[in-house]
Amino acid sequence: MNHHLHYNYHQRMAFAALFLLLLPFFFPNRFGPLGRASPSMFSEWNAPKPRHLPLIMGALHRQISIKQQYDLWSPLAIQGWKSCVQITKTPSMPKIPQGYIQVFLDGGLNQQRMGICDAVAVAKILNAILVIPHLEVNPVWQDSSSFTDIFDLDHFIFTLRDEISIVKEVPSEYSWSSREYYATGIRATRIKTAPVHASANWYLENVLPVLHSLDLLMFSYGIAAIAPFSHRLAFDNLPTDIQRLRCKVNFQALVFVPHIKALGDTIVHRLRHSPGKLKASDSEFLRKRMDDTDRAVAGKFVVLHLRFDKDMAAHSACDFGGGKAEKLALAKYRQVLWQGRVLNSQFTDEELRNQGRCPLTPEEIGLLLAALGFNNGTRLYLASHKVYGGKARIITLQKLFPLLEDKKSIASAEELAMVEGKASLLSAVDYYVSMQSDIFISASPGNMHNALVGHRAYLNLKTIRPNMALLGKVFLNKSMEWSNFQQAVLDGHKNRQGLIRLRKPKQSIYTYPAPDCMCQA
Repeated sequence: MNHHLHYNYHQRMAFAALFLLLLPFFFPNRFGPLGRASPSMFSEWNAPKPRHLPLIMGALHRQISIKQQYDLWSPLAIQGWKSCVQITKTPSMPKIPQGYIQVFLDGGLNQQRMGICDAVAVAKILNAILVIPHLEVNPVWQDSSSFTDIFDLDHFIFTLRDEISIVKEVPSEYSWSSREYYATGIRATRIKTAPVHASANWYLENVLPVLHSLDLLMFSYGIAAIAPFSHRLAFDNLPTDIQRLRCKVNFQALVFVPHIKALGDTIVHRLRHSPGKLKASDSEFLRKRMDDTDRAVAGKFVVLHLRFDKDMAAHSACDFGGGKAEKLALAKYRQVLWQGRVLNSQFTDEELRNQGRCPLTPEEIGLLLAALGFNNGTRLYLASHKVYGGKARIITLQKLFPLLEDKKSIASAEELAMVEGKASLLSAVDYYVSMQSDIFISASPGNMHNALVGHRAYLNLKTIRPNMALLGKVFLNKSMEWSNFQQAVLDGHKNRQGLIRLRKPKQSIYTYPAPDCMCQA
């Protein structure tokens, strides 16, 4: 008998039957309807077989106590901190602004969100008028959505009306100061040298003189464009009122446009009130377990941010089980997009996993959720862009959580029409739904993870932060039994479910809002 599995005969037979049942799903590119190799067998991505089969079997038969359910879903206790973004001194608009500030923001939605907060702070530091930030087209997401496509501009301006002046576009005399103008040559009014995490003094010493500079006709420029601008303002050694202003922008001024909020509210309502439907393919075993779901969790849902796209997979340089074809494809992607400059690629997969530097696969995040105590009656909303490998990659996650939903499964094509094909708007919907969820968990640290961890901490909402170092090690242990895995997960996540963590030097104010954005109650 295989001493690593410790299953009795009937359990092993059930396991074999389950594997045969799922074979077409795990190998959709390799097997046709009768098991023949398909023409796409040698395509870039071939669906990998499950990497943790013994744990999957244990998870499918998991027993969860009522106390576990109660503890897991209970809201966070009050932790002695409250939101606090009011400026320490009475705001007063400057009588004579120094000029206009433009910024051009790279990255996806959440990186741009942080850039907007920093832009407001820089405008305040310089006593300048802020032109609504320009959002660049991200080379990965290819979304040209503007500030006004995503955020409620009138609310933004109104909320900050006592702090800085904001204009929707540059005045006619500065119409030449455009993105196209700065893309065609070196310009005296463009600042390209802003260092990462620049101090307030750097802006006063390097940008303010540009606003005051005179051209050959002795006219003051009166405008400065800062690009690139991502992460260009320090988190430390700034006046308290500037820090609080950044918090005010992030947590009060930036709200999504009405149609994004309406779609988000529709999704949240259906997650809370619509009964989940099991597919005909779900086993009778799962149906019976569904009937046993604790009524205490009715109407609650958890959001899983699963960023498992090709960009993430390539940049991590980890092995995700897709075989030689996948490894070659991701290596080529790294070479094309980053000219091979990915530090992780110098390490082996085992080294990366031991260091906790590999994002969790859909299979692994499913096992984590199961070990934490989520049962197969959990309403699970998948906040994600495209999953690398498509539906076959998440089949194990779906088997563990049959009530898995995403935007396309829970909303109609007509309801999604205004956001379809626009990565930033789709991300905004997911952000909104994530903020309404009872629990949020992310499988991949990144900008959305950081933004939501901080925003939910600010509102004292439960957020589970995966212990990546622990999980990397336990998933390397192929002989670990379910009971030991479950105990390791529970022990490793006791203090990772939303406890306030005070920001340390150099850490982001947007991920750790206390104490800069919060006051002790």
